[in-house]
Amino acid sequence: MIEIKVPPVGESISEVTLVKWIKNDGDWVERDEIICELESEKATFELNAEQAGILQTVAKEGDTLNIGDIACKIDETAERPAAAAAPKAEEKKAEAPRQEAPAAAAQPAADPSVKASPVANAIMADKQVKPDTVKGTGANGRIMKHDVLAALENPGRTPGKPLFSRENRPEKMSNLRKTVSRRLVEAKNTTAMLTTFNEIDMTRIMEIRKVYKDKFKETHGVNLGFMSFFTKACCIALQEWPAVNAYIDGESIIYHEYCDISIAVSAPKGLVVPVIRNAESLGMFEIEQKVMELAGKARDNKLTIEEMTGGTFTITNGGVFGSLMSTPIINIPQSAILGMHKIQDRPMAINGKVEIRPMMYVALSYDHRIIDGRESVGFLVRVKELLESPELLLIGKDPVKALLEL
Repeated sequence: MIEIKVPPVGESISEVTLVKWIKNDGDWVERDEIICELESEKATFELNAEQAGILQTVAKEGDTLNIGDIACKIDETAERPAAAAAPKAEEKKAEAPRQEAPAAAAQPAADPSVKASPVANAIMADKQVKPDTVKGTGANGRIMKHDVLAALENPGRTPGKPLFSRENRPEKMSNLRKTVSRRLVEAKNTTAMLTTFNEIDMTRIMEIRKVYKDKFKETHGVNLGFMSFFTKACCIALQEWPAVNAYIDGESIIYHEYCDISIAVSAPKGLVVPVIRNAESLGMFEIEQKVMELAGKARDNKLTIEEMTGGTFTITNGGVFGSLMSTPIINIPQSAILGMHKIQDRPMAINGKVEIRPMMYVALSYDHRIIDGRESVGFLVRVKELLESPELLLIGKDPVKALLEL
């Protein structure tokens, strides 16, 4: 019998939570097969079977385990079940009918999600009522005429929820949410945080994306988004205003000669900030590739601790949720964070005339202990300048001034 223990996952991590069992007690597992999912205060990771055999679970879902605790056992002396003896052969047999009858497989199946009577469907179409807002009382949850009429008489109420309900639903806080909570309070209590604002005319960037987005994707295999422009602009501005890219360590200030940009991502289990290493050395498509990779890992809870530590500056985009303006909180031990927001058409005075321009408010929250007002405002103005004239992102200065060596 082999004991599978919780492995070390980081210097400061002493306990983890068993989120769920991928394999059940008594199942046959193959060597290196994923058997359960664990969550530390920083990331979610998987536990693999060290040998093939019969799984015997020890811990339960939701249990808090210390590093080195036994999560499960595997009986490697057990006889392999016949069903697990030749999975490849079974796969081939399963594929054979599909090859012989492709026409049958191509036939579209009926959509089982739409369960409503013809009259109910007609009323929902006429009144533009979404089926998921109606509680069906017919057989197998079928939506009937009176269900739609009841929903129209009681707009805004959750389908199936009793009126005047006052129920509470307790739920254990995850390790990740505990860490987020602790760090946010720590940032508020240990830094002299201040926020400065500006606004950016996104006209030129939107024009560039409109003209080159198809060619960019065809050439590099990724979409041309806003994050690469902002990351590139921040890298240039950070190198010109090094205090914004530094942090306080005791009685010393640590200045970074590189830009490790943390990107705030909303994951299923909470906010995470994976890091783009040496972003100042990456091209636009390389930044977009890294953003896509890290965002995908965040959605799938596959980020490693190494991918979420060591950033020097953070960018967060509340605009994807519709936020028009906010004051982001510093991601300690960093000293500053840039908040992007929703792009909104607004009337602007351009050369004495009123024009409608796509504008974005941006916010820079910073630690006033290390960053002065001149530096914070200068940094944000430089980011604005670079984004409103994207040509500057290439060499960091106006091409004509570079030609004239001004």
